[in-house]
Amino acid sequence: MALSPSLDSEIRRPRPRPARGIGRWLRHNLFADRLSICLTLLIGALLLYCLPPLVDWAIVKAVFRSDSAACRLAAGEGACWGVVAEKYPAILLGRYPPGEQWRAVFASALLLAAIVATCRWINAGKILIFGGLTAIFGAFALLRGGWAGLTVVDSSLWGGLPLTLLLAIVTVLGACPLAVLLALGRRSQLPVIRRACGGFIELVRAVPLVSVLLLVAFLLPLFLPAGSSIDVLWRVMIGLVLFAAAYLAEVLRGGLQSIPRGHLEAAAALGLSYWQTQIHVVLPQAIRATLPALMNNFISVIKETSLVTVVSLFELTGALNLALIGDVEWREFYVEAYLFVAAIYWLLCFSLSRYSQRLALRLRTDRSF
Repeated sequence: MALSPSLDSEIRRPRPRPARGIGRWLRHNLFADRLSICLTLLIGALLLYCLPPLVDWAIVKAVFRSDSAACRLAAGEGACWGVVAEKYPAILLGRYPPGEQWRAVFASALLLAAIVATCRWINAGKILIFGGLTAIFGAFALLRGGWAGLTVVDSSLWGGLPLTLLLAIVTVLGACPLAVLLALGRRSQLPVIRRACGGFIELVRAVPLVSVLLLVAFLLPLFLPAGSSIDVLWRVMIGLVLFAAAYLAEVLRGGLQSIPRGHLEAAAALGLSYWQTQIHVVLPQAIRATLPALMNNFISVIKETSLVTVVSLFELTGALNLALIGDVEWREFYVEAYLFVAAIYWLLCFSLSRYSQRLALRLRTDRSF
């Protein structure tokens, strides 16, 4: 049946484009109603009051060269970014031997490249897993040495940004599969498995991370056979993995409980086994439902690596303290140094947060259940 010319033109009319422009964005986000207008004006007034002196201190009157005398003359009026120019190798690389610091730089670049590749091509599957493990083992090999003529550097000398990245990546990769097993075990029909997983999760979540680190660093060696030992770095990684897995397991358990029972019955009707159902039906939906909370835990892992200083592993914040505590010339300019380290943490965490938002939008628009 032929359509009338008017109806045919209506069908073929292109979809209207949403109105864009800076004016529409301002009206929609800043001046949508009276409350928004009041908050916008209040925040604008605060910015006008705070920004000029901040810019004056941080940029206009700041000292950027490595000159402690000039920094003292500008004390109280301008920032001393010269402390960053003077101490950045010690802050970023810790106590790693100066002649071998290029290895720590390459290890950091390798780990950052692995993170970026994972975020960029998350659907690559096995290739990403192989590439990520290769990056981790490559970073370990570069930092440790002992091959191809590289001198051996003890793990007690590792620090700064390479150690922060290494701890965060290993913790996330190790905690994720363990968290899945714990979450599934806590929902098991077998009472022994359910109670064992639940007891472990509640026990770990009931204590602070510092106590876990102290336990694995100082008490765990007492239970090892005589004459055997595990490097403190490996013990700390085990503690971080167990601690993060307990929190991730509870997040995943919430996602598992949100799966409609009809999906499980449909999988059983199709003849899928228990593990096929979990891998292909349940876990993808649970991860998608809990993605914001999972990414929030990953961000927390990055920040919690700063606590390893209590067991004498000097990551970014520990390396900063180590670089300034014995230097009387630059010690008084610790605020600027801490702001530099805070900017690094902010960049890592903010980038991961923005990626999680993009990933959530992509998963929401690509497919639904």
